[in-house]
Amino acid sequence: MRAAEIRECGRPPVVADREPPVPGDGEVLVDVLAAPITPLDLLCASGTSYFGTPATPYVPGVQGVGTSRGRTVWFPSPAGMAPGDGSMAEVACVPEASLVELPGGADPVRLAALGLSAVAAHMALTWRGGLAAGEQVIVLGAGGVVGQAAVRLARTAGARRVVAGARSPGARARAAAAGADAVVALDTADVAELARRFTGAADGPVDLVLDPLFGAPAAAAARTLRPGGRLVNLGSSADETCPIESSLLRGRSLRLLGYTNNELSAEQRAASIRFVAEQAASGRLDAAHETVPLEDAAEAWRRQGAGTAAGRIVLTPR
Repeated sequence: MRAAEIRECGRPPVVADREPPVPGDGEVLVDVLAAPITPLDLLCASGTSYFGTPATPYVPGVQGVGTSRGRTVWFPSPAGMAPGDGSMAEVACVPEASLVELPGGADPVRLAALGLSAVAAHMALTWRGGLAAGEQVIVLGAGGVVGQAAVRLARTAGARRVVAGARSPGARARAAAAGADAVVALDTADVAELARRFTGAADGPVDLVLDPLFGAPAAAAARTLRPGGRLVNLGSSADETCPIESSLLRGRSLRLLGYTNNELSAEQRAASIRFVAEQAASGRLDAAHETVPLEDAAEAWRRQGAGTAAGRIVLTPR
């Protein structure tokens, strides 16, 4: 079978022939239809992640969509985080218990592009953030897959107004296309200026901030929160630290909440994947993505890492 291999950490994968995997007890083979190149894949393959340096060679791909025993399924993989191979191959070997059967009408490529990023947006907004109908939401990093999904899902959950924040012109265009009521440019690290922009874009005090960025954007968005408002952090792509003042936290009794998909039970994750698949099949959920043949994985990997892709790149082995 053909597969992408990480042979050296920090370098793009090489597409080569491999022996097909042999399933062990409790495992099944999945014929892969779509495998996204995600930030987690790039991080793990860099050799600098908190999971440690992975043993090479290995097939990357922490998630994918394929068919197994006549079913269309989504599946996860520990590739790059633990020994084993992932989804960027024609065939993957997966514990049967981890498969999530998808509803009819699911588009494998669209669902692969959304995947765990949409799960993070969904569960951070609802399960962790407690979003209620009629609330006003700020979504930071709204040009990424998590952000685009969050804008759409906040609207589905009944948010009365969704304000997006994004850094580049392309990201702001994607946030607007996702349906944000207003889009704020995050092109400065001046917290006061960003707070002024958010205040101008919002319709009064904000109830919930979804934050994959941290740093100055999160500090600015926090200044718009109502007393008792919530900020859910699920990333630090802007900065590992954030200049939120203690007086603001105490004076408004704000709630700062952390979120990670790793906290979800298998049942929660499966239920969220099915919800995401249903929303995508209905046309209510999507994210900018492009499809690339597995044979072109190396160049696709470079473009995804450099941020020059049109959106989330999804490899199609077949």
